[in-house]
Amino acid sequence: MAPQPRTPLIVTAMTLALPLLGCSGSGGRTFQGYVEGEYVYMASSQPGRLEHLAVSRGQQVERGAALFTLEATEEKAEQSQARQQLAAAEAQLADLETGKRPPEVAVVQAQLAQAEAAAQKSALQRERDQAQYRSGGISREQLEATLAQAASDAAHVEELASQLEVARLPGREQQLKAQTRQVQAAHAVLEQADWRVGEKSIAAPSAGLVYDTMYREGEWVGPGNPVVRMLPPQNIKVRFYVPEPVLGGLTVGRRVSLHCDGCAADVAATVTFVSDEAEYTPPVIYSNETRGKLIYMIEAHPTPGDAVKLHPGQPLEVRLQ
Repeated sequence: MAPQPRTPLIVTAMTLALPLLGCSGSGGRTFQGYVEGEYVYMASSQPGRLEHLAVSRGQQVERGAALFTLEATEEKAEQSQARQQLAAAEAQLADLETGKRPPEVAVVQAQLAQAEAAAQKSALQRERDQAQYRSGGISREQLEATLAQAASDAAHVEELASQLEVARLPGREQQLKAQTRQVQAAHAVLEQADWRVGEKSIAAPSAGLVYDTMYREGEWVGPGNPVVRMLPPQNIKVRFYVPEPVLGGLTVGRRVSLHCDGCAADVAATVTFVSDEAEYTPPVIYSNETRGKLIYMIEAHPTPGDAVKLHPGQPLEVRLQ
């Protein structure tokens, strides 16, 4: 009887590609993972020469600590100009609101006093000439000249009295509104200038590690180009993958334990994200035998105090609690 041919052992590439998710002896509750960092790229919206780099790679900084400063000669000149323009606009508005200055009002008052004295003199002369005209002492032409001078002096008094009243009044309503808008526009220009100057000095938005610096002092930095790359502790997270049968027991908020080589003790973390899409889907019909080939990404965050013990790219083991 001829021997039966041996059935070849067929291993699909997808089975070979399936990563080792659980550790033996752990009951499927320990998984391989790695540390990942979400970096913060610190840049200025304004271009300029890097005048001062206040930090170095690997340095821990506190919130509000100075990171770098760009040259701001032009921006500071614009800021000074904007301040002067604002001061001029505010002074002009104050002048319109208070009317003429006291010395100018005093000049009008003196002119009015002179006009009143001249009007009194003209009135007396008018009375005398009218009496002489009735007695035949002066001609009709001389009387008319005296009457005209008296009327002119009286009108001059009324004119100066009106000028004095106007001098004591503030500017017209439309002038005040227009000048008020000029002051508001000057404020806006100054705020923009202040913002541009502020953009030349960048501070740390939170405490964290200076992971890298991209420029040296004296180099030109374009707008939006990162100068410092930071890694705040709250941006350090752990990614690991679990098979489909374990997915149902994982929810946001679940506690896990992180173990890494060389760590003095395990680090606690909390699950913050559970993917709803499989990372590995074999092209086969789903069945009880193939569901285990589906893996899902999970993210967990340690506390900021523990996060500083971990490093991006570091492999570790994640134990479910």
